[in-house]
Amino acid sequence: MARRDELGTPRGTPGGPQVDPDLFGRLSEQLARFLGTGRYLAMQTVLVVVWIGLNLAAVSLRWDPYPFILLNLAFSTQAAYAAPLILLAQNRQADREREEIERDRAMNARSLADTDFLAREMAAIRVALEQKADRDDLADAVARLSATVERLFDRDRRYP
Repeated sequence: MARRDELGTPRGTPGGPQVDPDLFGRLSEQLARFLGTGRYLAMQTVLVVVWIGLNLAAVSLRWDPYPFILLNLAFSTQAAYAAPLILLAQNRQADREREEIERDRAMNARSLADTDFLAREMAAIRVALEQKADRDDLADAVARLSATVERLFDRDRRYP
C-alpha cells in the first residue's frame, strides 16, 4: 500500500525548490539590452585597449603575447553566449508583439461589431422617422376631418 502512495505523488511537489520559468528569459532580455548600449561598447573598448597595452608594454606582465589568443578566446566565448541570449530575447519580444497583435485584432473586431450594430440602429431610426407623420400629413388629415365634420353639420341642418 505504501508503494501506491509513492507512485500517486508526482515528483517535484511542495517542498522542492520553486523556480520562476520566465526568470532566465527576463535575465537574457536584460543582458541583451545591456549588450546593445554605448556604455557596454565603451567599457569593452577600454578593456581591449588596456589588455593590449599591458601585454605590449609590460614585458614582465605578458600573460597573452602578441597574437592575443586569450583575448580572442574571451571574445569568442562571449559571442557564443551572447548570440543565443539575444535570440532568446528577440523571440520573447516577438511573442509579446504577437500577443499584442491578437489583442488589437480582437479589439478591432469588437469595434467593428459595435459599429455595425450602431449603423443598423441608425438605419432603423431613419426608417421609423420616414414613417412618422409630419406637419403636411397632419394638415391633410385635419382638412379631411374638417370637411367631414362640415358635411355632417350641413346634413344635420338640412334634416333636423
